Amino acid sequence: MNHRRILASTLVLLLVFYAVAPAVAQAPRPAPVQFPGIADPKLFEESLKAAAEAVKQYGTRDTAADVARVNRIAYELAQQSEFQKFPFTFGIVNMPEPNAFALPAGQIFITTGMLDLGLDDDMLANVLGHEIGHVINEHYLKMQHRATLMNVLGNLLVAGVLIGESQRKTPTSQAPYDPRVGVGYDNGNLVQGAAAASLVVSELLLRSYSREHEDEADKEGQRLAAAAGYSPDGARRLWELMNNRLPQIKEYGYMQTHPFGDERVRAAEARKGTWTINPRKASADDFRKRTQATLSTWLTRKKPAEQEAAFVKKAMLAAWPQGKVADGLRLEKLHKRRDDELTRPLLSRDYGVVVKIYRTELADVKSLDPKDDLVAALEGEISDLEAKRKELYPRALETLGGGVYETSFLVAFLSNFPDAPKVPEVALALGDADSRLGNRTEAVTQYLKAWEAAPDSAEGKRARAGLRNLAPNLQELAALQQMAEQDKDPDLKKVAGARLAAIAKSYDDVTNGAEYLRRFPDGPYVAPVIERLNVLADNLYGEVVLYQSMGDSVKAMERINKILTHAPLSPAAGKLRDRAVLTAAKAS
Repeated sequence: MNHRRILASTLVLLLVFYAVAPAVAQAPRPAPVQFPGIADPKLFEESLKAAAEAVKQYGTRDTAADVARVNRIAYELAQQSEFQKFPFTFGIVNMPEPNAFALPAGQIFITTGMLDLGLDDDMLANVLGHEIGHVINEHYLKMQHRATLMNVLGNLLVAGVLIGESQRKTPTSQAPYDPRVGVGYDNGNLVQGAAAASLVVSELLLRSYSREHEDEADKEGQRLAAAAGYSPDGARRLWELMNNRLPQIKEYGYMQTHPFGDERVRAAEARKGTWTINPRKASADDFRKRTQATLSTWLTRKKPAEQEAAFVKKAMLAAWPQGKVADGLRLEKLHKRRDDELTRPLLSRDYGVVVKIYRTELADVKSLDPKDDLVAALEGEISDLEAKRKELYPRALETLGGGVYETSFLVAFLSNFPDAPKVPEVALALGDADSRLGNRTEAVTQYLKAWEAAPDSAEGKRARAGLRNLAPNLQELAALQQMAEQDKDPDLKKVAGARLAAIAKSYDDVTNGAEYLRRFPDGPYVAPVIERLNVLADNLYGEVVLYQSMGDSVKAMERINKILTHAPLSPAAGKLRDRAVLTAAKAS
């Protein structure tokens, strides 16, 4: 994914590889426009920008049940806080690491990895309450890295990240003195795109708090949980679950950014009887409606950039998912997705995925209000899409028979016509295409689809033979895990499992390990894969230092990109973050 940005001002975001830098005096800014329910509009905008960047960087899980559950519990807690400086929003980011984090202006996230642990409502309430506690206690004002945090917030439009050598450079004699920056330094390495965003977002979101702040947030989270009708003992059980999931979680999730686990288990146990659990209130509906109204007012008056606007609209819908405002947001989102698909070449249009999105929204609306006028509108638009999909089928068969087509056509065919007799043939062709391109993990996925769809067909037999030929020497961990999980061919299962066990501790590419963790966050080899990933990232870090000392900035940059993109929570990535200090410089 390309996250290259064009600067909207004369400032470029630079991260220089030094341990300490003085604070930079900033020119006074005009007083910001005030908004109802937002005490500090500037901080809100900067925090919002960071939240939108996190969503863009990591992606989200929009499963209606998960979004509804998180927001239901979270707003029940938030209304107990009596916090009125900012509107709280709650989202789910698609990170396999079990984690949760909060931004200063009330944007709170929980990861898919945390939800996938199977937390009950009491445990989830304590996680969310903990993050709410960081916000209402304004811990960002007391962080050791507050200057860095606030600079990141103020300069998040990333064009690139400059990472210099580990030792301070000689000042560049030709560089003019800039009072915002100080003396210029040379020999930096420019990191752009996803890696740059990863470093900035992780610097912003994944910094741990002090023991005092964590304890204070735990206590507030337990108090809010009890006030909202949830058991404060959920905090103790959460930490016990985390401890039982070691070793992988200690360096892979919540314990990395929320340290002091053993002490917090004992503290949570000691405090659990401090509060009486209140009877569960009917709902937080009014609080949620006010939150939506606050966000709507800000959106209308401020008219932010597309990325921030999209985040706010999604937050508005999550805050209160029914009524005219919610219906309008749903239609706007669906129409954009539909219209984007209709701009694609005819045979590459994926009506299947669009219809699936429509049906998900329809089910969500029906569950909230079966009599909502939006139900009929969505049903009518689904009928139109289904008619277009049906009209496309003869053309798709004709193209398939001609044997001349692009890979995008094969992908769309499988999505549009998942039950068609030609699925084994198409899946096999797509698997062959992926194999030729060196994407063996996707090739295995398609070969398995062809084989499982028609195991006794010619295509199915060819796919099975292809899998058997690949398994003994396959390097891709995720592909091997897929084969090890199937049960149709015991011999293939055994070979793939043995191969996976053999290379999980010895694979040689961080991309390989990262792909396994993305696809199988609860896989049987998560612990050794993480351990090896950290070793490989540390090796890359050593190469960064070596190539920088040789003056080869290109090779150093390549390795920095790999660390930040594929091992952002590794100790090596931590070294990059820990030595980074934010400064500003004129764009060249």
